[in-house]
Amino acid sequence: MKTTRIDLPVMASWMESNQRRLDGKPYLSGAFEAREILRRLSVPKETLKSLTIGGMKGIFIAPYFKRVYVEDLKHGIPLLGNNDILKADLSTASLLSKKVFNQYHSGLELKEGWTLITCFGTVGNMAYCREDMAKCAGSTNFMRVVPDPNNIYPGYLYAFLSSKFGVPLVTEHETGSVIPNLLPNHIADLPVPRLGDEIEAEVHELVEEAAKLRTEASVLLYSAIQKLEDTAGLPHLPRNYIHSEPDTSVASSRLLVSRLDGLFHSSYHKSALDPLMQLPESMRTTVGEMAKSIVEPTRFKRVQVDDAEHGIPFFGTASIMWVEPEPAYYIPKKMAGINEYVVTGKTVLIPRSGQLSGIIGHPVLPYGPMIGGAVSEHGIRVMADSEIIAGYLFIALVSEYGRRQLKSRAFGSSIPTLDINMIRQVIIPKLADQYIEEIGGAGWQTSQLRSKAIEREHQARKTVETAIEKGAASNL
Repeated sequence: MKTTRIDLPVMASWMESNQRRLDGKPYLSGAFEAREILRRLSVPKETLKSLTIGGMKGIFIAPYFKRVYVEDLKHGIPLLGNNDILKADLSTASLLSKKVFNQYHSGLELKEGWTLITCFGTVGNMAYCREDMAKCAGSTNFMRVVPDPNNIYPGYLYAFLSSKFGVPLVTEHETGSVIPNLLPNHIADLPVPRLGDEIEAEVHELVEEAAKLRTEASVLLYSAIQKLEDTAGLPHLPRNYIHSEPDTSVASSRLLVSRLDGLFHSSYHKSALDPLMQLPESMRTTVGEMAKSIVEPTRFKRVQVDDAEHGIPFFGTASIMWVEPEPAYYIPKKMAGINEYVVTGKTVLIPRSGQLSGIIGHPVLPYGPMIGGAVSEHGIRVMADSEIIAGYLFIALVSEYGRRQLKSRAFGSSIPTLDINMIRQVIIPKLADQYIEEIGGAGWQTSQLRSKAIEREHQARKTVETAIEKGAASNL
């Protein structure tokens, strides 16, 4: 767990270099320590704006624009916001009208190799723009850093900026107490160390490989969903569901005995349920019948530890959606009952609560540091006998046929909630063993590709950090 010193003495010269700011952020972020280490490096340093295309023009935020959303992908383009650029699955992003996108094209477009930095609300989260992201539009909530490939490898620049030396330098000039923000001129003069062509090329290749693995995982995921639907003979449902007109439907009185809430009886739910119910009985089953067990852990007292060596990473349900899940903190390895919260590759996680437009009911097959880590009780566990069955359950539940049922079965008006019984009753296609193995294998492979991508990106950052630390130590 990262801790922050609150008793750090501040030199008058530090205030002068920070425009006489009196708030603690610039002095407690670690930026001064990072600058001191970089200062001791004998390698050249160049300002960020000198490494971007067009100088300051290569560090920009999208212009404000009127958001007009559409329902059909033919007329829209996915619009990514602050949270979306961190997600592994981009398919649920809202669709911005192509007319609006074309009107503001140069400001909203995204291209591979750009470094994206959140700059409003939550500041300093970063993503490397990969192939599937470059097919989307970008909102005004994150900054674009456009590297000049003739001056610097894009992957190296991203690895440095997202390293333990780059992040403090990026966020040190964050302003705003209610809504933090960051502007291009705040990071324009940020020093970027040049570690030599060999190291920079190696780091770039690792970052590029990570980006390709993530795109491959997304392509594999969507093709597996399509395979499931085609094999079962189900029509394809759009992933971006926005119904502009009132959602009206007719329900039999006998169906109202157990549920009276409108979403459960809506056409949104029926659009997924009716095609499944039209399948022969031999071709449909429920999650409860295919899963080994479905578990909702009890709430427990959080005991945090500072040292990762003595703890295991603990994740909330929001971060498990990210391309690189980050633990909220670490909890003791020897804590009583800890095994109840540890997840494996045979577990599908389903967030049990939240807004219907958010993460509730959006399944995740664990990858990266989640495997062997602990997830909060807000993630209901669907346990399987094998990775293949877990992969199949994941594909079935993450498809629109699964997600629409999960969201529609949630109950509660303020904070909708799912429980074990609601998940157990979700209907999924029951295919021949060979198709379950093929589709389940694709689901499991999606998790493996995402794990490998995290490893490559970690390796890239570690290479940068080690080179900087060694270089600084040699000049003490």
